This record gives sequence, structure tokens and C-alpha cells, in this order.
Amino acid sequence: MASFDKVAAAITSLKVAGSAKGVSRQAIKGAMGDVSAVRVNNTLKAAVASGKLIQVKGSYKLAKPAAKPKAKKAAPKKKAAPKKKPAAKKTTKKKPAAKKTTKKKTTKKKATKKKSTKK
Repeated sequence: MASFDKVAAAITSLKVAGSAKGVSRQAIKGAMGDVSAVRVNNTLKAAVASGKLIQVKGSYKLAKPAAKPKAKKAAPKKKAAPKKKPAAKKTTKKKPAAKKTTKKKTTKKKATKKKSTKK
């Protein structure tokens, strides 16, 4: 099987600085030379599954190594501030809005005369 070290070396050599995409599978195969495509594919799948590589669409990039958390110094504890009583809520009654009444104007249509036809 193509080793992960060879794949990682190919990715680091082909990776464009500042690019977020990564390196395509085809470019990795070309950089590794006479290794079969099946072996490269299996190595890439295993590396993605183990978390060593990150797959972005059809490209691969190396996963960042997990940073070790630094031991934090214990900060001096502050005294808890005395709790303040919440202010009493003022209740105000709202007056209902005055209803606006509008009168609708009705217009009557004039009756139209029918044309009489002589027989």
C-alpha cells in the first residue's frame, strides 16, 4: 500500500501557499509516480477516516496537528458582588385607542335606457 508518508510529502510539495482548497487526487497520483491508483485511493480513504487528512470536495489537505492546551494559571477568585433587588415594575394602564368612524359614500348609478327596436 502507498504509505501515508508519501502521500503527505506529495501534498506538502504540491500545496499552494495560502490556498484553502488542498491538492487533488489526480495531482497526488501524478506526484507519487508508479504507484497504482487503487493504492493511492485506499491510502487517501484510510487517512481521511483516521483524521490525518481533510477532504474538501475533491481535494485533500493535511489536518492541523491538535494543539496541546497550555496549563492555565489559577486566577485569583473575585468576591461575588452583592445581589441587588430588582426594582418594582410600574404598571400603567393603556387607554384604548379611539375608534375612527368613516362614513361610506354611496353613489347611485343612473339607469341606462334600453334601445327599442321596431319590429
